[in-house]
Amino acid sequence: MIILLIIGLALTTLAVFLGLRALNFARVRSAVTVENIDLYGFTGRRESVVLESGGADSVDWITRLGDLVAVRFSGLDSDGVRKELVGAGLYNVTPRKFTGYRAISLVALPALLIWVLASSGLPVPLIILGGIASIFAGWKAPLWIVQSRGRRRKEEIDFQLPELIDLLVVTVEAGVGFNESLQIAGQRIGGALGQELRLTMQENAMGLALNEALGNLLLRAETPGLRSFIRSVLQGETLGVSIGQILRNVASEMRKRRRAFAEERAQKAPIKILFPLVFMIFPAIFVVILGPAIYAITDSLK
Repeated sequence: MIILLIIGLALTTLAVFLGLRALNFARVRSAVTVENIDLYGFTGRRESVVLESGGADSVDWITRLGDLVAVRFSGLDSDGVRKELVGAGLYNVTPRKFTGYRAISLVALPALLIWVLASSGLPVPLIILGGIASIFAGWKAPLWIVQSRGRRRKEEIDFQLPELIDLLVVTVEAGVGFNESLQIAGQRIGGALGQELRLTMQENAMGLALNEALGNLLLRAETPGLRSFIRSVLQGETLGVSIGQILRNVASEMRKRRRAFAEERAQKAPIKILFPLVFMIFPAIFVVILGPAIYAITDSLK
């Protein structure tokens, strides 16, 4: 009964928090705009922003919760967390807001798991053990999700890179400048690579040199293919080599690398399928094939 009371209090607190957030949703958008400005390097005093936007209620509750947690624990507002968020394409999520999500997950996941285990009638030591394990999982789960999304996004960028280079080769050899070719490619290519190209060209339009904008692109999405592409382009512009020939060589190298990556994944497939094959498929096959024979032998021995 004590465990159920604690779970009920936790769920009630979470319901009150979500209700307050729903009432405050209209004012949260101004705080999100301020966070987007912060991502471009402009910093200001939080107090002045709060006063101009209508008081303390306009501050995002999740960000405020993240502030409370980050003040007590160092390392939660580091550049590594921001790099993980940018690599996953979450430009509108600050490290403090991400810490707030982790704090919510730290409370919600153990409460939900303890409630499920208590409802199933399991022993108390097992419930306590599951609660302790869920605390660790609840704190780490948002970070694992962000890292997984970042890996998938980088794989998508590497997969789209040869098509980007082919489009750049066609436009450059047709007489279009390299900057304009990047703009055309950013408009024609979708997905993660197109998003990064559009952001790069926006930085270039705001006054940043193309070399610096491409360097920022490499910092946001550092993949082997993109690193080779940007370094080859920068080296070609420095040495005055034909950019068209450089792009053709890079495109050929990208396709060879993608083919090698596909072959590597194909060679790993038999090992990955071994576990479900042995523990899930083979037992079912044995039951279907050997079950009638075992039943017949047992019946004849009786």
